[in-house]
Amino acid sequence: MEYAPIAAVAALVGLALGFVLRSRFASQTMKTAQEKAARIVAEARTQQKDLILEAKEDKIRLTREAEDEARARRTELAGMERRLHERDEQLDQRTDLLEQRDRKLMERDRDLERTREELARAHQEQVAALEKVSGMSAEDAKGILLEAVREEAEHDAVKLARAIERKAREEADDKARDVIVTAMQRVAADHTAEHTVSVVHLPTDEMKGRIIGREGRNIRALEQATGVDLIIDDTPETVVLSSFDPVRREIARLALTKLLADGRIHPGRIEEVVAKARAEVDIVIRQAGEHAAYETGVPGLPMEILRLLGRLKYRTSYGQNVLQHSVEAGLLAGVIAAEVGADVQIAKMGGLLHDIGKAVDHEVEGPHAAIGATIAQKHELPFRVVNSIAAHHQEVEYACTEAPIVQIADAISASRPGARGESMDTYVKRLEDLQAIADSFTGVERSFAVQAGREVRILVRPEEIDDLTASRLARDVVKKIEEQMTYPGQIKVTVIRETRAVEYAK
Repeated sequence: MEYAPIAAVAALVGLALGFVLRSRFASQTMKTAQEKAARIVAEARTQQKDLILEAKEDKIRLTREAEDEARARRTELAGMERRLHERDEQLDQRTDLLEQRDRKLMERDRDLERTREELARAHQEQVAALEKVSGMSAEDAKGILLEAVREEAEHDAVKLARAIERKAREEADDKARDVIVTAMQRVAADHTAEHTVSVVHLPTDEMKGRIIGREGRNIRALEQATGVDLIIDDTPETVVLSSFDPVRREIARLALTKLLADGRIHPGRIEEVVAKARAEVDIVIRQAGEHAAYETGVPGLPMEILRLLGRLKYRTSYGQNVLQHSVEAGLLAGVIAAEVGADVQIAKMGGLLHDIGKAVDHEVEGPHAAIGATIAQKHELPFRVVNSIAAHHQEVEYACTEAPIVQIADAISASRPGARGESMDTYVKRLEDLQAIADSFTGVERSFAVQAGREVRILVRPEEIDDLTASRLARDVVKKIEEQMTYPGQIKVTVIRETRAVEYAK
């Protein structure tokens, strides 16, 4: 128990020592912190002074630069102000000059107006004097002058037209001639004239009675089975078959030939032979169409198109076989297309099929070109082929290059010498119409239609028609022929002006 107060005193002493030591340590730490803070403050003040000095230096530098820039701007503005002042002075001078010129121009205008009035008075006095001297009014003189100018202008126009035509012909004739002549030389086909009736020769005239039969039953049976009229007249050993349909006429001809060879002629036998003849003709038609397509070089045509094409074997136009004409037109179109750079295959097909409508034109209403185009469109042939068929008589507009080529090939094949036959009445009528058109023009002395109506030569009176008017007359005659006449190919018009000087020695 005696040690308790000692322990308490020791504890108090320890606490006091600890407090003293902690106070000293705290004082030392605070002193160190205060010294550090003083150093920091001193460094900050030093840095502040440096920054202030730098800022003052920057301020002085920027102020100097601003003053220099302002001084340069003031100098530049002073220069601009001086230049503007000088321009104002120049503009004022120019304005003064312009005002002076305006005054002078106004004075000149007044002088010109006075001069015009004086000239007008002088002109009126001169016109009056001329009218008095010539005994003609100014309007009459103006009319005479205008007429002279008009005639001179017409002559100049004719000269210019002749020069243009001459130049165009020089440039185009050679190429056109080469294309067409090359096409015609490379394609040649034999043509034979056919008619709308067929003639069957009999071995003897006794066969006429057997063909007619008892009470005419045989001839009636044959006409009913074929749809063809049999004409039995006094012509020795001849029976004429007449029909608008050439295929029916061929079937009847073949059937009658078989009956004559067999000798058995009665209604039952007639029906049997006609059926066989129809089958044979169908085969011939199909083969003819295939051969035409092969000869032209147009493969892949539908069978129905080939059959219609083969029917043209028995169709003629102005005596020209239509199938042969179609083949020739196809070959010509192909050659021309190759020469001018068009599609050769389309041109061949269009030329071969351009008259396909004639195979059924007696059964369908409308022109054969439109019928053929409908058939081609129905069988889904190319559009350019359809257009070539439809436009080969210019009933519709051209839609491709091959269409006019087909028309040209058709015209070449149809209009070449010997291609078509014409009746004498038609031939004479065309010659008379040509001469009548030529004689209807003023200044024509005589006219002659020559070369089977493919040329008309016109003799004119030289005192009424000069050389330039002769050229215009030729064009007028051509225009009237194109408007009033229908003809194959082309017609050449030649105007001949001849001046003769005749004297007699006595």
